[in-house]
Amino acid sequence: MTEPTTNRQLERICQLLDALEFGDATASELARQTGLSTSTAHRLALSLVEYDFLKREPSGNYSLGRRFVRSRLELVGLGHLTELRDATGETAQLWIRRGDHRVCISFVDSRHELKATLPPGASLALPHGSSGRLLAFDQEAMASIESHGWVESVGLRTPGLGSVSAPVLQSDHIIASICLAMPLSRCEVSPGTDHGQLVAGTAARISAAFSDQR
Repeated sequence: MTEPTTNRQLERICQLLDALEFGDATASELARQTGLSTSTAHRLALSLVEYDFLKREPSGNYSLGRRFVRSRLELVGLGHLTELRDATGETAQLWIRRGDHRVCISFVDSRHELKATLPPGASLALPHGSSGRLLAFDQEAMASIESHGWVESVGLRTPGLGSVSAPVLQSDHIIASICLAMPLSRCEVSPGTDHGQLVAGTAARISAAFSDQR
């Protein structure tokens, strides 16, 4: 009896995930779309929230959680990161927050021999670096985002290296950060002054593309 019960549970979970593929929904809306009772849809959704397969929005709606957001961001972001690298010649990265750290989920390295680079899946403590300050919601970083659309770091985390970052948004919430990292010796003025608008534009395009997939 265990196998059919388990399969039925997995079938219900797949129904919920499919129902949320293109947008948020309440428990009652999930029930209506899947044919489950509202109590069953609510119970399963809460269990999926616990394991980050779903997210509970402030409105009470459910949406796909970080496990899906990460894979979708990687898919959406790679082409835009490549375009940013090609336009600037510098390393382009996509970061998400994970607890008190930030994790690099996608990157395209500079073709220069001297470059800022990190291994795949690199995890760095917040709030160091421009993306670290952004994802930690550092007050000065948020003020820079409000004024310029980007935040920069000049040799703060690693001497001789600089970066400029801009937020990727979903429903006006910061879900990730685009970062362009470079040796300061190649900056004409500073990372933000030289490349900030390009980085902010890339972040905006990824935000729009990510939203269009919902």
